[in-house]
Amino acid sequence: MSHLTVFEAGRIRTAPIESIPLWKRGLDVACICVAAPVVVPVGVVIAAIIKAASPGPIFFQQERIGYRGRPFMCFKFRTMVVNAETSVHQGHLADLMKSNRPMNKLDGRDPRVIAGGVWLRALGLDELPQLINVLRGEMSLVGPRPCVQYEFDKYTPRHRGRCGTLPGLTGLWQVKGKNNTTFEQMIDLDLHYVANKSFWMDVGIIARTIPAVIIQTLEMRRKKRKAQGSAAASRPGALAPGERL
Repeated sequence: MSHLTVFEAGRIRTAPIESIPLWKRGLDVACICVAAPVVVPVGVVIAAIIKAASPGPIFFQQERIGYRGRPFMCFKFRTMVVNAETSVHQGHLADLMKSNRPMNKLDGRDPRVIAGGVWLRALGLDELPQLINVLRGEMSLVGPRPCVQYEFDKYTPRHRGRCGTLPGLTGLWQVKGKNNTTFEQMIDLDLHYVANKSFWMDVGIIARTIPAVIIQTLEMRRKKRKAQGSAAASRPGALAPGERL
């Protein structure tokens, strides 16, 4: 049996990594078959939107770190300009890992994102091609999000414990607040899932994902409007709230 070094209760230990249970594979394939009549047409529409919004390929491929720390090629719908610079994201990620701030994305102020890309990312629709990764056995519907190599390189032994199961499209973190949690809180949720995953936990997370995405999208919209209102109020000559000409 393989082992993975993890950090638990203030000490480093080596924990055995279990093989992926058959129920997980069966649930993944069954859910994809049921959802295919809806997912495929939606994917076609998204592909047309991306093609119209920005020159370049429809899909984006990036090496991610998955189960047992193994790299794999992860698929997404492209939501950024071609050859987008990654140093911005690396710096943002490093700051989130060191700080105690919520895990907010750069999307709202990221010039690399194409027209409509912010909403595709907020709704999680850019990740639909990862169903291919699920069918290939590289991912599951439920699990910790797969990280990039430069993120994995910064992980402590405790952080790397999240690779003790297949990465997922959704997970405990996504339905437990996501943008309102810190990096360490995300790790705590991922490690809890690795240690306690079950058929009914996966079913529950899948059922709660769409409501969670809707709530997070509405929250993002509210924050965007609030930021725009604050920016407008700070401009010289702007009217105060409730003030009339």
